[in-house]
Amino acid sequence: MTSEELARVDNDAQLVEAGWEVQDYADIYLQAGKGVAVREYPMKSGHGFADHLLFISLEAVGVIEAKKVGSTLTGVEPQKHSVE
Repeated sequence: MTSEELARVDNDAQLVEAGWEVQDYADIYLQAGKGVAVREYPMKSGHGFADHLLFISLEAVGVIEAKKVGSTLTGVEPQKHSVE
């Protein structure tokens, strides 16, 4: 597994432990629980994908974008305005 794949597995496990329903975008079902984390959620054109988009009671409330330790968040912050 690549380091990115390992990070996704770890992130998913932490989300599940915290009580989130974790789903792939292709299988999205926001009614699965009060808190749903959707993997690889497409952002607006030109902004790529969020590692996870978090929904509470069907409303998007947060974005998880995993980065290597020491990485800056320059270029990531605009994604909060990029949900389709």
